[in-house]
Amino acid sequence: MVGGLFAFALCTCLLVQRPFRGLSAEHFCELQKPNMTENGLGHRERVLNVDTMNPNVKRIEYAVRGPIVQRAVQIEKELKEGVKKPFTEVIKANIGDAHAMGQKPITFFRQVIALCAYPDLLEDDKFPEDAKNRARRILQACGGGSLGAYSASSGIEVIRQDVAKYIEKRDSGIPSNPDDIYLSTGASDAIVTMLKLLTSGEGKTRTGVMISIPQYPLYSAALAELAAVQISYYLDEDKCWSLDVNELRRAVKAAREHCNPRALCIINPGNPTGQVQNRQCIEDVIRFAAEEHLFLMADEVYQDNVYMEGCQFHSFKKVLFEMGSEYSSVVELASFHSTSKCYMGECGFRGGYMEVINMDPDVKLQLTKLVSVQLCPSIPGQALLDLVVNPPQPDEPSYATFIKERTANLHILSEKAKMTEQVLNTVPGIHCNPVQGAMYTFPRLTLPEKAINAAKEQEQAPDMFYCMKLLEEMGICLVPGSGFGQRDGTYHFRMTILPATEKLKIVLEKIREFHKRFTEEFS
Repeated sequence: MVGGLFAFALCTCLLVQRPFRGLSAEHFCELQKPNMTENGLGHRERVLNVDTMNPNVKRIEYAVRGPIVQRAVQIEKELKEGVKKPFTEVIKANIGDAHAMGQKPITFFRQVIALCAYPDLLEDDKFPEDAKNRARRILQACGGGSLGAYSASSGIEVIRQDVAKYIEKRDSGIPSNPDDIYLSTGASDAIVTMLKLLTSGEGKTRTGVMISIPQYPLYSAALAELAAVQISYYLDEDKCWSLDVNELRRAVKAAREHCNPRALCIINPGNPTGQVQNRQCIEDVIRFAAEEHLFLMADEVYQDNVYMEGCQFHSFKKVLFEMGSEYSSVVELASFHSTSKCYMGECGFRGGYMEVINMDPDVKLQLTKLVSVQLCPSIPGQALLDLVVNPPQPDEPSYATFIKERTANLHILSEKAKMTEQVLNTVPGIHCNPVQGAMYTFPRLTLPEKAINAAKEQEQAPDMFYCMKLLEEMGICLVPGSGFGQRDGTYHFRMTILPATEKLKIVLEKIREFHKRFTEEFS
């Protein structure tokens, strides 16, 4: 009785303090009562639960940091706690994170970033004068002379000018306008921003976006979040993951029956497949985009990562303009680059840019508004991007060291690309296409029927089953091909070539040993 009176008094006091005028104290107390469960314990349903949350978020899958990686992290903790395993460390070859795999940063880049972050170091004689000059130039372009200040939403103007000059030099003098450059928090942020602009409609009018299969899961995840339609087109594994325009035509024709195809995404050099598209292929893609009235998105973040003799990176913009005004005046193009890959591998700084070509001026205003919602990209990331597009010049003191480090990083990657292909192709049941570029290989697995059935019993994709056993038994963390998309009835895994050479040899030898044992076990 006393408890009931106290609760009533408490509710009455609360009623005075809350904006529930017109409610009796009894009614207010009823509203505050928790729902009663069968065991008599109180339970108040949360406002946000899996039934009330955004359903599009639940549709998102991101294999690169999916269940395999989560289990790898658990195993690392178990090893630290003294749990005995058949191995002493987990080697993660699941993600393109160069510095995490042991690649050393470019000295000049880190010197300038250090000077920008702590300008007192400008008085230190240990830093070369060209690094100091570059730091002063960047800081002068920052609000208050500090990396801690916001920039314009599209990025620091001086850096956008440097990006435009870089593109002009890369593309043999084809003009680039700084007003068409938007700096971003890595290339991923810019890609998602463009997809937001493109997405509209309902039912059969919903935006369809063409993405390659295999694909980088950023694209499928972003399309799921935006409730857009994924239009899959398949790369030709038997022709070194080449792109056939006839496959594009098949895919877009089928898609028009249930959505409105509006964009075509290309990753070149390829992730996860490591191919480099030739010039003829790029011309065919541009013609196709013009014919089908599609917005073209060119993900070119691996443009310096080309290893195979006879292969060459061609930017979509350069090819577009060299095809003449028939195409260069009408095809809408957004191309993307990043500080995270190539020879620098500076993933954590989250620096990137996109260049937009032939964008409607009114849409461009909306793009500027959209990026302004996030205020601005990371300022340290912008500063690092400036160094990537405007590195030391031949007459500067840091040039020799810069060229030596850049060349060494790319040479080592080239050697590891060749080694990966050669070793994997000695394993019966694994076929690996040449790693022409980028940082990955996507080998095809031949799995015994018994293993496929065992995977189904565990409600797992067969290549997920394979990769999970590889992790548990050998401590090697790869990503199953099913997380990237693949033709029905085929199985793959993606691995990065980034581990240090000696560690990569261990990874490849363990895969060889495991695959032989796995095949024997399930034969």
